[in-house]
Amino acid sequence: VGAGNLFRGKEAEKEGMDRATADYTGMIGTIMNALALQSALESHNIPVRVQTAIEMKQVAEPYIRRRAIRHLEKGRVIILSGGTGNPYFSTDTAAGLRALEIGCQVILKATKVDGVYNKDPNKFSKAKKYKSVSYSEALSKKLRVLDSTAMALCRDHDLPIIVFNLFEHGNIKKVVMGEKVGTIVR
Repeated sequence: VGAGNLFRGKEAEKEGMDRATADYTGMIGTIMNALALQSALESHNIPVRVQTAIEMKQVAEPYIRRRAIRHLEKGRVIILSGGTGNPYFSTDTAAGLRALEIGCQVILKATKVDGVYNKDPNKFSKAKKYKSVSYSEALSKKLRVLDSTAMALCRDHDLPIIVFNLFEHGNIKKVVMGEKVGTIVR
C-alpha cells in the first residue's frame, strides 16, 4: 500500500527535507493507510493481517515472507506496508518485490485514473488510453505506470500489472474477478 495521499518523500525533498528522512516519513504514511484499509476490510468480516517492513509490533506484524504466504494459504488478506524498509526505493518497487517474493500472479495498481494513458488525462482531453501496453513501451515512453525500477523488475520476471480506477464503484471486485478493467501491462 502507498501513501501518496498523506506524504510524498520526493516532494518533501524538494522543500529541503533530507531524502532518507522524507522516505522514512512516507513509509510511516503507508502503515497508516494499511491500518485504515485493514479496518475497512474487517468491517466486512474479511480476515486481514498487516505486515510492515518497518518494525511496529504494537500495530502490525513484521514482514516475513513465509508468514505472509501462510496467511494467504489460510485465506487471509495481507496488506504489506512500509515499502521495502529502505530509503530511495518507492512503494512501486516494494510492490513488485513483494509480489515476486510471495508468488503473486499480477500487480493490481489502484489509482485515480482508469488506466494508462499516453499523457495525463486530467490535463489533456485528447489523451489516448491504452487497453494494453508492453513493459518496454511503458518504460521507453515514460508512461509512469510504476517507477522504472519496479517496471524493469516486473518485466524481467514477466509479472503483469493492471492499472485501474480505485474510485469507480465496483472496480476492485471487477478486477479481482478477472473482468477487463483499466489497462494491462505485460
